[in-house]
Amino acid sequence: MFYATKLKRLIFFLICDVTIFLCSIYFSYLLRFNGNIPEIFYQGLIFTLVLMCIIKLNFMWYFKIYRVPWRFFGLNEARKIFMVHIFSFLIFSILFFIFEDLFNPFPRSILFIDFVMSYLLIGGLRISKRMFIDFSKRGQKGEPCIVLGATSKALHVLKGLKSGYLNYYAVGVVDGRSELVGTYCDGHMVQSKSEIVNLIKEYDVKTAIIAFSIEQDELKDLFDELIGYGIRDIKIFSLIENEPIKDVSIEDLLARKPKDLDKQVVKNFINNKVVLVTGAGGSIGSEIVKQCLSYGASKLVMVENSEYNLYKISEEISDRRSIAKMINILNFNELDEIFAMHKPDIVIHAAAYKHVPLCELNPHQAVENNIIGSKNVVDISKKHSVKKVVIISSDKAVRPTNIMGATKRVCELYALNSNDDKTEIVCVRFGNVLGSSGSVIPKFKSLIAQNRPLSVTHPDITRYFMLVSEACQLVLQAASIARGGELFVLDMGEPIKILDLAKKMLLLSNKEHLGIEFTGLRMGEKLYEELLIDENDVKTEFKSIFVTSSNPYEISKLNDEILNLLTLKDIEIPTALKAIVPEFNHKLNLKGQN
Repeated sequence: MFYATKLKRLIFFLICDVTIFLCSIYFSYLLRFNGNIPEIFYQGLIFTLVLMCIIKLNFMWYFKIYRVPWRFFGLNEARKIFMVHIFSFLIFSILFFIFEDLFNPFPRSILFIDFVMSYLLIGGLRISKRMFIDFSKRGQKGEPCIVLGATSKALHVLKGLKSGYLNYYAVGVVDGRSELVGTYCDGHMVQSKSEIVNLIKEYDVKTAIIAFSIEQDELKDLFDELIGYGIRDIKIFSLIENEPIKDVSIEDLLARKPKDLDKQVVKNFINNKVVLVTGAGGSIGSEIVKQCLSYGASKLVMVENSEYNLYKISEEISDRRSIAKMINILNFNELDEIFAMHKPDIVIHAAAYKHVPLCELNPHQAVENNIIGSKNVVDISKKHSVKKVVIISSDKAVRPTNIMGATKRVCELYALNSNDDKTEIVCVRFGNVLGSSGSVIPKFKSLIAQNRPLSVTHPDITRYFMLVSEACQLVLQAASIARGGELFVLDMGEPIKILDLAKKMLLLSNKEHLGIEFTGLRMGEKLYEELLIDENDVKTEFKSIFVTSSNPYEISKLNDEILNLLTLKDIEIPTALKAIVPEFNHKLNLKGQN
């Protein structure tokens, strides 16, 4: 019966507002005449009551004041109510001068008294519940927390906590800027960072909410500092996220966030182009698909061998510009038909077998998919004079130690030596992307969910990481400045120790008791990935993108060697790959060994 619906709220405020508008005019007359209104002014009083009430109600409706619930009333609504009274004053004044005889005699000071009284009463009514919420004990329910940062974001957080958005209540606002210490933020005196220890002791705080913009390096330092204080539940607030308050994730701590992403350059490259993406349902391919659509591709052809992956990305984007083609890139004729039908301007080749142990166990399939598939894409692109072809490569192609890396290096050699005047072919090489299928982070998350210890192959093993969205944007950015024949390398920053990554994920999950097991390097696995950037690499106009050298290779000879790979037995393939890639140093690590 007492449940607040939109209709009930509207009726309540209409009744209250009409009452306030009428009372405001009447009491304005009383104040003007010291409590005794002369009879001669009654006619003007009645006309003013009716007309001003109607005008104000119309402007209240026009400014959508009745659509704002009590709990959301703020400065913006207060400004709108002020505008309601300004416009009402102006409209009434115009009508008064047109129909002056209906109102006379009329004391003009009434309008100014009514303006102030009506505005204060209407605004006061709507802010009353907010004031009650802010000063009630309701905000003390749940667990204590500290809000970091005296910012506009902190105001959103504090108001959300008071309205019961989360099961926490704020015991203090902390800021590292000395000029803000001692000021007030939504009723909380801003304290220095040195007071965090005292707040933890006094209120037994286990939670901190970060409510200010922070760079990734600063976030890592702040995270370590808070952990040192004994805070285990660390959240971050963002106005642009789907979930405004979320737990700090391992992706937040590892994200590279390159500062030279130029979206306009990428847009100019992709906009109004027909783009074909192979491996469109994979971790990299699906993100490339989304990026190309967001940058204005006129048509996007998604080539994918996996029915589930193709269905998933098709449902996810649901865009009329996309065309889903379920074929294997090893099928030259079918792939050729797709190129002939859709005539792509840009081809982005992201289809590959990437899991090192599986490629070690299935070298023939790795050669077919990674090398022959890439060769098909390059050859068909040249046949149809595609303007630009982008081959997605890997850090494992740098002085490879496994079948997967060696096959990717052969792909690079074939692509870069196939470049011609009509078709510009480039390769872009980068390391691991955060959260990609089969990578270490999803694996650790799965083990944590199962309450199992985390498996790390070696205590010293390191890897490079970057967010998939950022890596894909940099790929497109590199392609936009390519002229054909370049091997681009993305700056992945500093390598991350997998052991430290595992410890941090256990810490974030509050499951440090699960522990870590060392299982030994797997077949073909490197202890350290090779540095992607070296002193001989050439900087581009973007700091995160370099051009590295790649040896020329006689293409007819390479063609013969590739075709020969298909005739070999699994055990013979590593030797044949080494003949093409002399720097290939096959590591046959056995599980359980260091």
